[in-house]
Formats: sequence, structure tokens, C-alpha cells
Amino acid sequence: MRFLIMTLIPHTGETPAADRFRQVVERAETAERLGFDGFGVGERHERPFLSSAPPVVLSHIAARTGRIRLFTTVTTLSLLDPVRAYEDYATLDNLSRGRLELVIGKGNGSAQRELFQVTPEDQWDRNAESYALLRRFWREERVSANPRFRPALHEAEVLPRPFQLPVRVWHGSATSEASADLAARYGDPLFSANVTNPIEPYAALVRHYRERFAAYGHDPALAAVGAGTAGFHVRRNSQDAIADYRPAFAAHLALQQRLGVSPVFPTLEDFAARSSALIGSPEQILDKVHRYHEQLGHTVLHLPAETSGIGEAAQLEALELFQDAIAPALRRDIPDPPWEWGPAQPENLGSGSARKP
Repeated sequence: MRFLIMTLIPHTGETPAADRFRQVVERAETAERLGFDGFGVGERHERPFLSSAPPVVLSHIAARTGRIRLFTTVTTLSLLDPVRAYEDYATLDNLSRGRLELVIGKGNGSAQRELFQVTPEDQWDRNAESYALLRRFWREERVSANPRFRPALHEAEVLPRPFQLPVRVWHGSATSEASADLAARYGDPLFSANVTNPIEPYAALVRHYRERFAAYGHDPALAAVGAGTAGFHVRRNSQDAIADYRPAFAAHLALQQRLGVSPVFPTLEDFAARSSALIGSPEQILDKVHRYHEQLGHTVLHLPAETSGIGEAAQLEALELFQDAIAPALRRDIPDPPWEWGPAQPENLGSGSARKP
């Protein structure tokens, strides 16, 4: 099993944006130092998030790290011109020398849809069309197409060529079968959000993905799933972990109340028991990951980069304990994704080509 830390860069305004970005970069450096396999930056174009330009943030992280895989969690492809998205991420892939893991999705939030003039009715079609073009840009020197949502392309050469040929693309999905079906159609991996509800709807979605993956003619052994985590905190003693996390959960409930959202998990104890949150002792977390793996079959797991209310020192101790007492057992017991993990190994450094991941 592989592990990444991800963030949407939430920002309360208590510190300057520059300081918040510095914290994110430092957390990515810490993740690499502790032995995590990836670091993810999501994309949102609305309050309270600062993650509107993930390729810029990830490029800076690429310059400050040397091994860790760089995930986009997720790239909201339904909002973007696929030509521009390709250029940004192919550049990032070259700057990082083949460490990009692109996770695409239609995105959430009405404010960012309005900002980009995307409607609920066309967002799925935009996502599918943009991805079809993106795949061609990774693989073809010149592309001609007459898409519905952007101007026509005639023998368009889109540069730079990526370092990885092609870049691996995951499909991020919450509860809709549309993203799962798109991933299955192309034989791509699926990344389940797995953070809002109990496991049942996510397990059903993963089953649908695996069924469609085989129905489209792909080898079922090559289907790969990643899964999110609703929250994280580990202490040697489970009671201490719960006590530490209580302020963070209270802040989460207060945010839901301000947004007029009824909580799925009304108490911290219910949240720790029935959600995907990993809160407790190492033994409890190992048990929960194994129980989720029985239903999801996931081989990549993400942890949140920040948990408000716990404090930086306590969060760092929790990440260190995860790597010392939890990750080794999960790496031993749960297989890796069905591909080689790590930076691309170029066949010819002069041309920038690399092995297909």
C-alpha cells in the first residue's frame, strides 16, 4: 500500500496567504522526509480555499523535494480549457522529472461553476470531452478535433511534451457513477473521495467501477483504487487521540452549521466509528484500514495535511507515529497498485522521453 498527504489549502484569513502557502510547502517537505509516497494539492475556486492554482504550488514543491509523487486532488477538468491544463501539467511533469500523478474530476461547488460559467447540466460532458482531448495531447504530436466546448483544433501542436509518456491519470469520484464509468472505459485508476458518508455508497461505486472495467475489456487485475480519509489523528492511547481531536471536530460541526448542512456524523464518537476517519490507537487504525480494504480493495490511501485545533506539533507526532507503527504493517499486508511506483526513468535524457508508467 502507498500513502499520500493531501490538502485543499483551507485559509481562515488569520495569517497572510503567503504564510499559508509556505506551510503547505513545508508540509510536503515533511511528508517526503517521513517517508510518505505522495503529496496532493486539490483545486477549488471559492472560499475558504487557496488552491486555485495547484500546478503552481506543486511546481514549487517539486523544486523543494526529490522523490515524492505529486498528486492533483483533484484537477477540476470540467472548468478548464484542456489545452491550457495539458500545458500546465506537462510542464510540471518535466520540472519534477516524471513525478506527476494527475487526478481529474468535474469538481464541486456552485460558486466555482458560476465563476467559469459551467452549468450542472453540462459539467459531466465538459469533463468527458476535456479528458478525451487531454489523452490525445499526452499521446499525439499533433491533434485535430471539433470539440463542443472549446474552439476547433487543426493539427495543433501542444508543448511541452511530458516527461512521462503518457502521464497516469486517476479519476476522482464522490458518489456519481459517471466518473467511475469514465475511468473504467479508459482502463484508468479510480480515486474514491470516501470522506462524507459511511462506506456503503463508496463501496457500491467501487464495485461498479470494477464491473465496468472488466466489461470494457480490461484486465481486472489492473483495476486500481485509491481512497480518501475523513480525518486523521493517532496516539498510542485511543482516549488521548479522541481528546486531541475534539476541538477539530467541533470546528467541523460549526462549519456545517454555518453552511446549513445537517451532519452525517453528529458526534465525534460516531464520526470515529462509522466514517473513514482514522482516529485512535495504531491498532484501531490498522483494523479500520483493513476493514475498508475488504470492501474497497484500495492500494493507495490519503491522509489530510492539516487538522485545525490539534496543533502543528501534535499533528507532526501523529504523522511520525503513523509511519513508525502503522505504515509498515499496511505496506506488508496490502499490495501496491499494479504498476511500478516512483519517478519515471528516462530512456533518453536528451529527448525527455520516459517509459510508460
